[in-house]
Amino acid sequence: MGRRKYEMAQRLKEEKKNRVTAKLRYLRTSARKARLVADLIRGKRVTEALNILKFTPRGTAPAFEKLLISALNNWEQKNPDRDIEDADLYIKEIRVDEAGMLKRIQPAPQGRAHRIRKRLSHITIELGEKE
Repeated sequence: MGRRKYEMAQRLKEEKKNRVTAKLRYLRTSARKARLVADLIRGKRVTEALNILKFTPRGTAPAFEKLLISALNNWEQKNPDRDIEDADLYIKEIRVDEAGMLKRIQPAPQGRAHRIRKRLSHITIELGEKE
């Protein structure tokens, strides 16, 4: 490996140490529906986002709440000497991507069959601190 690549790899490794993320993979809902909930909490403070998710009637809100709590626990693991109340955490990035699809068949009239696509999604949350 060349010197430039080595230095770049080291810099990326250092940046990754400071990033706090949590991922939820293969959530059994479409990415389009999950993005509606993600848009509600994007850029908000963590406590505010948890309150929003608690009272959101959408079906994916409990999954987002659980994922956000997981991200908080990951932050605690990386910062054992700091307190969550003192840190001004916010949702730096939230991404909802499409995953695979479960393909099923629905019988239709005259011997035909219609395809049913049961969509899945991946959700990634990254937390940041405001200075």
